[in-house]
Order: sequence, then structure tokens, then C-alpha cells
Amino acid sequence: MAAEDAPAPEPESRRVLDPSERSAEILFGVIMVLTFTGSLSAASSGREEVRTMLIGAVGCNLAWGIVDAIMYLMGSLGEKGRRVLLLRRMLAAPDAPRADAILAGHLPPLVVSVMTPEEIGSIRRRVAALPAPPRRARLSGEDLKGALGVFLLVFVSTFPIVIPFIVMREAMPALRVSNAIAIVLLYLAGRSAGRYAGFRGWTTGLAMVAIGVVLVAITMALGG
Repeated sequence: MAAEDAPAPEPESRRVLDPSERSAEILFGVIMVLTFTGSLSAASSGREEVRTMLIGAVGCNLAWGIVDAIMYLMGSLGEKGRRVLLLRRMLAAPDAPRADAILAGHLPPLVVSVMTPEEIGSIRRRVAALPAPPRRARLSGEDLKGALGVFLLVFVSTFPIVIPFIVMREAMPALRVSNAIAIVLLYLAGRSAGRYAGFRGWTTGLAMVAIGVVLVAITMALGG
């Protein structure tokens, strides 16, 4: 088959949240839960103390999941607004060299270093040929999906850690199982983020566990 007859490759689907973003949200959710489970005195806590801890942990992660989702939407809207502003600045530039300089200033330095002025000008002309930018940035369905993903990651990460306290009557065994589950979650999140970034998965997994332990200790020491 001739090269020109070869089928075009399918475009790669873009995930709403990449592994590093998902790992960060899971880390946040796990830390919030551990600040509650770590406050239990396993030797003396009864069912009432455990119940209070469960309500606090679930309620806290529910609230912070909503807050984090709203912050995600605000960040997405700000980024889109910056892109609209960039396009408007390019179109309003008094001449082509000034417009090329504006475009180059917003490209990654490594990319700019291997591009010729003609290539930058070609990109600028293609961008200028696009439909006129909107008057203001707007959120899209992908942004809402991303915000929902952020909320679910923070909120749902609560349940694997608190389930032992629901199904086990003794606080000490439940706390040990809960901590083991938290360690596994942190390791898997770190491993996924590390492999995505090109590092060894097991090293970043262990690093995530260590970071989580330190952050929980700091949070609890500060009264969080």
C-alpha cells in the first residue's frame, strides 16, 4: 500500500485529568482522612468516638471535594481567559514581527529554540486565520467533567480508609487495616504519577508514601 493510501492514525484521546493530577487529588483526600483516623486513641475509643470520626472524615472530604472542584473550574477559566487574551494581543500587534514575538513568548522555550522565524510566522498566520476569539472565556463540558473527577477523587478516596471502622468492631484492628489501605493507596497513586513522568514507579510510589506520612504528621501537629 502506498504511503498516501495509508489510513490516518486515530487521534489520541485526551484524559480530563492526567495521572499526576489524579495522584495529587488522591494524596489530598487520603491526608484529610488520615488526620481524622490518626486522632483516634485505638486503646480507648468506643463506637461513639468512631462514629464521630467517620462523620467528620466523610463530611470534611465532601466539603473539600466541592472546594477543590470549584478551584479547578476557576483555574480552567483563568487559563482559557489567558489564551483569549494572547490571541487578541497577537491580532492587535502593529506588525508581523511583533505578533511573532508575542507568540514565541508564550511557547515552551525548548520548542522555540528549535524553530526558525519562518516557522513561528507560519504558526502565527494559521492562528490568525482562525475564527475570531470569543469576547470572554467560557467553561466547557470537559471542564465540568474535570471538576467532577476532582470531586470524586477527593471524596471517594475517603471510603477505602474508613470502611474498616464500619465493618470491624474493635478500633485497634480497624486502625491497623485502615492505615495499611492508606499506604497502598498512596503507593499506587505515586507509582502511577511516576510512570507517567518517566520515573521508576516503585521509587515514586515509596516517595509518595513518605510524603503522605510527613504531611499527615505536620497537619496533625498544627491541629489540622
